[in-house]
Formats: sequence, structure tokens, C-alpha cells
Amino acid sequence: MIRMKIVVADYQNQKHADEVVRLTDMYAQDPMGMDGPLPNATKIRLIDKLKELPHVFTLLAMKDDSAIGIANCFIGFSTFEAQKLINIHDLAVDPEWRGVGVGKQLLRGVQKKAKKLDCCRITLEVRSDNPAKDLYERFGFDTGETEMLFLTKELY
Repeated sequence: MIRMKIVVADYQNQKHADEVVRLTDMYAQDPMGMDGPLPNATKIRLIDKLKELPHVFTLLAMKDDSAIGIANCFIGFSTFEAQKLINIHDLAVDPEWRGVGVGKQLLRGVQKKAKKLDCCRITLEVRSDNPAKDLYERFGFDTGETEMLFLTKELY
């Protein structure tokens, strides 16, 4: 495992903000993302929009002065447990750093934050053909007794 530091991104910090946009765009370009870059308008407004949301945080995996991985997370609520939960909306690692434990460290960071916030669970959606699915299963995520589908409907 490589030496890195997991930090909560400070959206007010220009370096962090730039890394959040860069890594989110990198993930969007991956076949497991959108298989194409974020639109320029999205890149321009991403940080401002994240700043508006009180229940969002981003973890960055920092190697020296560069971010090599990202976890964009949203704090939600489980009505069945009457407790907060964390949904990992995006988890991505720079292709040059995949396979060396960056994703695992990001997941540990999310888990640490979830415990600190007294959350009942961590959720994420993953494509069945995503190679990272094995990492998530080794980390303790499972499909449960019933396989779940993640359906989408575009509104524009």
C-alpha cells in the first residue's frame, strides 16, 4: 500500500476545488462513468453548486501535493433506521494509481466519517461490469438478499 493522506476537500481552497473538478471529470471520461468529459458548463459551476449543499462532502486521496483519488459523498437518511447514512455518489482513482490501495483508503475514510456522524450505513451504486465491484465486495458491500437495480429518468 502506498503512503497517501485522505483529506476532506475544502471547496474554498482553490487547489482542492481544482482537484475535485479534475478528478470528477476524469471519472466522467471513464467507461464506468459517462464515457465522456463533463460539459464545460458543469466544470465551471460544480464547486459553487457543491458549496450550496449542506450535506455533501468530498474526500481526496493525496499523494504528495496531488490528488490521486476522490469520493464525492452525500449524507442522507434511512427512514427504516431513523439514522443518517452516507451515499458514495462517485468513487474514482486516477488510472495510474489503480490497484495499489487508493480506493480502499478512500472507503476507509468514508467509513471513518460515517462512524463519526453516527450513520447506520454507507451506500453506493456500482455497475455489474465495473472491475471495482470486487473491491467493494471485499470491503463488505453486498447486494443483499435481493439484487437491486438503479433506475434513472432524465428530466431534460
